[in-house]
Amino acid sequence: MKTLGLIVNPIAGMGGSVGLKGTDGEDTPQRALSLGAEPQASKRTHEALSIIGKAMPELSLVTCAGKMGEDTARSSGLTAHTIEGVPQDGASTSSADTRRAALELQRLGVDLLLFAGGDGTARDICDALRTGGFASADLPVLGIPAGVKMHSGVFALTPRKAGETALHFLNDHAAELADVEVMDIDEDAFREGRVSATLHGYLKTPMGGDGVQATKSGTAPSDSQAAEDIARQVAADMTDDTLYIIGPGTTTDAIARELGVANTLLGVDVVENGKLLATDATERDLLRLTDGRSAKIIVTVIGGQGYIFGRGNQQISPRVIRRIGRENIVVVATAGKLRALDGRPLLVDTGDAALDDELSGYIRVVTGYRESHIYRVSC
Repeated sequence: MKTLGLIVNPIAGMGGSVGLKGTDGEDTPQRALSLGAEPQASKRTHEALSIIGKAMPELSLVTCAGKMGEDTARSSGLTAHTIEGVPQDGASTSSADTRRAALELQRLGVDLLLFAGGDGTARDICDALRTGGFASADLPVLGIPAGVKMHSGVFALTPRKAGETALHFLNDHAAELADVEVMDIDEDAFREGRVSATLHGYLKTPMGGDGVQATKSGTAPSDSQAAEDIARQVAADMTDDTLYIIGPGTTTDAIARELGVANTLLGVDVVENGKLLATDATERDLLRLTDGRSAKIIVTVIGGQGYIFGRGNQQISPRVIRRIGRENIVVVATAGKLRALDGRPLLVDTGDAALDDELSGYIRVVTGYRESHIYRVSC
């Protein structure tokens, strides 16, 4: 029987709902907690492991102690063997713990390393397994998406897809592996509204089925005019005395420019009657502002991946989405972005599986001035 290795970054994703755009940095996790953030990684890992555990209850699983894997594995009904000395400090965890765990799991000969985190966790694993240059060891690695930003191609589309893809790989000796890019961005620059992405290397990732996401792609120069046309249409459709929650992205940035408001390129803003009510809003801000109010959400599509919720806009949480309603979600994307998906659906990964199912189906996407497409949404 194959052996599964597991690493959980327990602080991954906490910065999303409170607008911190990640948890890199020594003081950021504590700041996120002080702002009301809740840990997400354990919950999302449990979702993936539950799928594996039901099909392979006798699976051999090796993981780290406590919150770095053992607790979640046991709560998922799996027997966990732990690595000694990881995490080193017991209660707190660090990127060094992640790197040590990856090396030890490689030494123990696990068949698949499953991890929960974001791009920073993927980068730590990539660095640990690096054999020279951008190359990495032959150990297959698959990510459970649990971070704020996930530009890398090592992540499954959702926690459920992570469980399904891992299960397929563990049951199939001839499963396909591909070298995927591990990308990460400078979070300090990201918090200041600048994207500085770096290729850190490659990891070998199982490609069974349609469970793994694509690497995020940038905006083509030809999309600039299309974004302005979209902005004209959205502005024309706005009604008085309605709150508009505007998500991050270059297409939504064009909407802010059309309205003449100073937005947060990589954050979430709220406007009403053409005026800015909140900038870089948190989930708590959005819940307070929309209480008893008419409101709509405007989101764009992540290029190359297709996500409209669950990647970089976690401030627009399940509670916010449920309050506002699917019928009040406005999706915007250039026709070029939709064509680049090559028929793949738009994606949602809110962290609430029931809500993801409710959001699935078909939705209108504004693609220009007096132009729109009906496009499929999946989870």
